[in-house]
Amino acid sequence: MNSIQQQLNTLGISPGDVVLMHSSMKALKTDLTPEDFLCELMNVLTPEGTLLLPALTYESVTLENPVFSIKESEPCVGILPKTFMKMDGVQRSMHPTHSVFAWGKNADTITREHIQDNTPVGSHSPFMLLPDYSGKILFVGDILYSCTFMHGIEEIVNAPYTMNKEMTEYTLTDSLGNVSKKSYYTHNFKGWEQEYPRIRDILTPPDIRTGKICKAPCTLIDSSKLKTAAIQRFKEDIYAFVSRV
Repeated sequence: MNSIQQQLNTLGISPGDVVLMHSSMKALKTDLTPEDFLCELMNVLTPEGTLLLPALTYESVTLENPVFSIKESEPCVGILPKTFMKMDGVQRSMHPTHSVFAWGKNADTITREHIQDNTPVGSHSPFMLLPDYSGKILFVGDILYSCTFMHGIEEIVNAPYTMNKEMTEYTLTDSLGNVSKKSYYTHNFKGWEQEYPRIRDILTPPDIRTGKICKAPCTLIDSSKLKTAAIQRFKEDIYAFVSRV
C-alpha cells in the first residue's frame, strides 16, 4: 500500500465505501496527474465501492443559455471532475446545473433517478441519496464552503433565501442523444453569503474527521450525521448557515 492509500485509510475511507469528493487539485501539491490521483482513490474504494464527484455546470448552463448535454457539458468545479468525466465506467446523473459523476458498484442506482427532481439538489439527487448508502463526503483542500449537500438540506427545511420563484425551461440531451425539455427552480442567493464551514460547529469526531492527503488538508464527513445535525440546527435558526452580504 502506498502513502496516498495509507492516508485515505487513516482518514476513514475503506473498500466498499460510497464517497462524494469535493476537490482542489492545487491543494494536493503533488506531481501526480489528476487521473493518477483519481485512480488511487478508486483503488482504495475498489469496484465494490462508489466514487462520486460533483459535475456542476452553473457557469455555462445558465438562465440565458438553458441547454445541457450529459456528454458534452463540462463541469465548472475544477480539473478533477473534468478528468473523471472522461474515465472508463463513469456515469452522470441528468440535471442541467447540479449533475453528479459516479463510478463503481452503485453508480447507476445513485444517478438514474435524478431526472425526477425539479430543484437543484432535490430528494432524488445523488447528493441527497448519500445517507441511504451510508455515504461519506470528502473535502480535499480547505473547501468546506463548497458543500453542495447543504443545499439539499436547505431544500428540506424550506430555507427562504435559496430559490428563484419562477421556473426556467431547460433543453436536455441524454447519453443516447435524445432531446427533451424540463422546467426547474434555480438557485438565487442574492444578498446572502453561504457559511458552510460552520458545519464544524455541529459535528464531532468520528462524524467529522480531519487529516491530510499529499499536502492537502482534508475533511471527511458522515453524510447521515450531517443531515441530522444540520436539520436540527436549522430548526434553531433558519439562517444558521448564511450571513447577509
